[in-house]
Amino acid sequence: MKIKDMSFYSILRDYLTVYLPSQKESSPNTVKSYREGLNMFLTFISDFKKIRICLIGFKDMSPENLEAFVKWLSSERRCGASSINQRIAIIRAFLKYAGMRQPELNMYYLQIQRIPFKKSCKDLTVDHFSEEALKAILNQPKPQKKTEHRNLFYLILLYDTGARNQELLDLRASDFITSGRSAHIIIHGKGNKNRSVPIMDKTMEHFEAYIKRFGISRTDSETPLFFTTIHGTRQQMSDDNAARFLKKYAKDAKNECDDVPENITPHMFRHSRAIHLYRKGVPLVLISEWLGHSNLETTLIYAYADTEMKRKAIEAATEKNHPLRKKKAESYELSDDDFKRSCGLL
Repeated sequence: MKIKDMSFYSILRDYLTVYLPSQKESSPNTVKSYREGLNMFLTFISDFKKIRICLIGFKDMSPENLEAFVKWLSSERRCGASSINQRIAIIRAFLKYAGMRQPELNMYYLQIQRIPFKKSCKDLTVDHFSEEALKAILNQPKPQKKTEHRNLFYLILLYDTGARNQELLDLRASDFITSGRSAHIIIHGKGNKNRSVPIMDKTMEHFEAYIKRFGISRTDSETPLFFTTIHGTRQQMSDDNAARFLKKYAKDAKNECDDVPENITPHMFRHSRAIHLYRKGVPLVLISEWLGHSNLETTLIYAYADTEMKRKAIEAATEKNHPLRKKKAESYELSDDDFKRSCGLL
């Protein structure tokens, strides 16, 4: 195998196997993150330019290739601003190290500086995730197993109702009301204030299947809807247990969708549902009542989404063949695992 730019791979190997772990004393997780980030960038260049990885050199660490990489991360991998910025920082850090090793290589670090970090919405005051991330998370539980079935229904209900975690754990089957025109739940909120929250028909179907499998009566007002069995006794599921399986599912889901948050919490489901409703045009007054906010001003934190709504509306109104819409780069699969391993990328 002929290597076109031996200095590139020599410096890359030293950076990952000597500088980061030994000289800089970075943690194993940090080294892993840098290795994966550089690996992803080089694989992208290989696919994007239709060349083998062994033919990539410093000249390919160009602003043009990084810009294409950033667009690919956003459109194909569905990465958020923080994930994209992390990869940009990794590439910058490597090129800075290369410039320290060989001053004539510093030009590549300076050139790459023209690609800015992605701007996050400065008005964002709540942690949330995208609908794509939600789909990836809900794909993780395997409902064939009873506990997984319980976990899946919990996540579905958590999102559909926008309830606080404790409000959901306090639910009983008798809190589900099916009489009348539409199904809804009575949520027992803060300050002993109850509120009626409508749920989707599909969620109601999940409820029916859930209580049937777990042998819970529709009128049961004693047994917690979400429980764990200890010494033969059903006890209300703890918030720690909910956080634990959610963290596991989110970790697995991130392999499918980079937009899944690193540190996800049950409360993010509440924020995410509210933001998604607002983006679909639901008035803040209704969202405030739905969430059980005592003051409308509390709900105004979701108004930041206005800019995002406008952007999506403009994109939807712009035809696909419009000059403003650029074609996505084609991808080409190329296997260079052995070569990557020799350079410390694997």
